[in-house]
Amino acid sequence: MPQAERAVLVAVEFTGERRKLTAAARLARASAAVLAGASPDLAHNEDSPASAKLHAELDFDASLAEFEELARSAGAEVATTLIQHRPKPDPATLIGGGKLEEIETVIASTGADLVLFDHDLSPSQLRNLEAKLPCRVIDRTQLILDIFARHARTREGQLQVELAQLEYQLPRLAGRGKAMSQLGGGIGTRGPGETQLETDRRKINLRIDHIKDQLEAVRRIRRQQRQRREAVPVPVVALVGYTNAGKSTLFNALTEAGVLESSKMFATLDPKLRQLQLPSRRKILLSDTVGFIRNLPHTLVTSFRATLEEVERAELLLHIRDASSPMVDEQKTQVQKVLAELDVSKKPVIEVLNKIDLLPENERTHLGAPGTVAVSGLKKLGLDNLLAAIDAALIVDPVIEVKFRLPQSEGAVLAALEAGAIVDEKKFEGNLAFLTARGPASLLNRYRRFRERA
Repeated sequence: MPQAERAVLVAVEFTGERRKLTAAARLARASAAVLAGASPDLAHNEDSPASAKLHAELDFDASLAEFEELARSAGAEVATTLIQHRPKPDPATLIGGGKLEEIETVIASTGADLVLFDHDLSPSQLRNLEAKLPCRVIDRTQLILDIFARHARTREGQLQVELAQLEYQLPRLAGRGKAMSQLGGGIGTRGPGETQLETDRRKINLRIDHIKDQLEAVRRIRRQQRQRREAVPVPVVALVGYTNAGKSTLFNALTEAGVLESSKMFATLDPKLRQLQLPSRRKILLSDTVGFIRNLPHTLVTSFRATLEEVERAELLLHIRDASSPMVDEQKTQVQKVLAELDVSKKPVIEVLNKIDLLPENERTHLGAPGTVAVSGLKKLGLDNLLAAIDAALIVDPVIEVKFRLPQSEGAVLAALEAGAIVDEKKFEGNLAFLTARGPASLLNRYRRFRERA
């Protein structure tokens, strides 16, 4: 097993941006409190500058912890984490000369192999930093792309990762000859593409065009499969949520699919579809998707359109949230941003508060807000409530109740109704069977000729 690379992590908070954000947040919270009937004085006290500063610090701490987890998910050993607070970014290096000298000293003392920035770097900033530091420099987008490259298992996933990597690298070619010449040489350089990646812009553009053609072929196959599925109406329900919210664990608990469960970020990259029967006997296709994250690189959303098509086509979204996370509300906002970018924010959503087994008993009682379901995918708690909520929310192929009058010679029809619907009040008179069935309209309407006439 290759030795983990030692990384110096650099997190930067721009206090000028924080002041604008906290002021806007303070005003919004105060307005909401007044609308809710609270007194203006109370709203002001709850959103004082000190309180807003505390919120910003908690948010930065959570962001920093998430960044460190990203680094570990990429296989890095964190040598140390450096933090800088400055009013605005330095145009040349993002961080300024003094912090740059400190990073050089830390690299020398720790023997670090690379520097990871929790921020996107412009092509010029990246070139300037690499010219002044004695090791490789990786920004946030490149780090996430590297984790995606680790977890891509299908040909489609590998193509999508390579496309995103090439589109990221294209504007950064100048001055990156040494780092660009070899893929697979460490964090930020591995990928499913050619072992020798030429830095020639024309060749990269040709490769990008070739990958797009291959992905279009994948989309055509998907469309054909979807058209075959749509011939028999089976609605798709897609799991979406922040990375590491427990989507795959819940997916396995509902479908027994055996999908990889991992506490590492982006463990699920390739989409999974499994059939599931609801309490009404309706069948649905449940889709597990890649997790989202704050500041998800736009290139990833674009490149992974094929993977996220199941979200776009879904009749219903299950927004899986980690109820035990201190940043559960902030994570919800980040997921909603990505859903808006995919133009699916108006789809019906059930909020699923997962990991309730990690909460104290007294906190679980407050999780039953309208439109939410509290579950534990790991302990299989609340799954019946979740299935009932899905049943109630699906308006495609609605559940109806029909009375039937069947000749006993139509045993195949009776078997189909008992398999796909809930049958009760069944009685036999002579060679006729009388029954009431409750189930999906697509099934019951298939046998409308046997309906009992009033």
